[in-house]
Amino acid sequence: MPSMKTEAVPMISARDIRKHFHGTEVLKGVSLDIGKGEVIAVIGPSGSGKSTFLRCLNHLETIDAGSIVIEGETLATTDAAGHCRYAPEAEARRICRKMGMVFQQFNLFPHLTVLQNVIEAPLTVKGLSRDAIVPRAEELLRKVGLIAKCGAYPSQLSGGQKQRVAIARALAMEPDIMLFDEPTSALDPELTGEVLRTMRQLAEERMTMLVVTHEMSFARDVSTEVVFMDHGEIVEARPAAEMFADPRHPRTRCFLEHML
Repeated sequence: MPSMKTEAVPMISARDIRKHFHGTEVLKGVSLDIGKGEVIAVIGPSGSGKSTFLRCLNHLETIDAGSIVIEGETLATTDAAGHCRYAPEAEARRICRKMGMVFQQFNLFPHLTVLQNVIEAPLTVKGLSRDAIVPRAEELLRKVGLIAKCGAYPSQLSGGQKQRVAIARALAMEPDIMLFDEPTSALDPELTGEVLRTMRQLAEERMTMLVVTHEMSFARDVSTEVVFMDHGEIVEARPAAEMFADPRHPRTRCFLEHML
């Protein structure tokens, strides 16, 4: 069931996304629109295709069929003959830079300090000068509460601190959209709150966010819409308050009863 939006040009428009791995169809025609400033939480059991869908949106995985349009620019489309075609490589990279991504694992460079991790992509990918990016990086580290850790290395940080550095690193590229792939799943429970607080702050600042999560409190309290996926399909997509108060589909109800 696709989400219905009224905005003329969504930040992300995915249509009939299909993806196979080794002959198994893991995405079975997923369609979703995300409007500017929306926070969409994608929930569902493990293996339902949530993370694969996220990775397809920013070209970490290639789709077998469907279309992906980012802020009105086509990343991938499928022709009448059923062949999926991507934008030329340089154009695809430029379109994908509109999206920042935060993974389950932090993927920080262990040999670089916190500050160096945050400035690395703007220096190498965008070609910015160190003088131009360092003040912005320090501002972002203040934002996530880690300015005091500028000179620390990842091995000296807690899991929650590493994930907040990863968020600052993604924001340093100045994306219009943030994608989060279960950003707290690798954390001890007591460290989850500090990451979720940072994400809540981004939501309050009207950052457009698509969040794959098992954190039901975040999905209920912060997201504008909740999407429930199971077996490679969107089963139900509704405003957060409605989804948690009165899920319509039996599969959604069963999942939420086990999670809440």
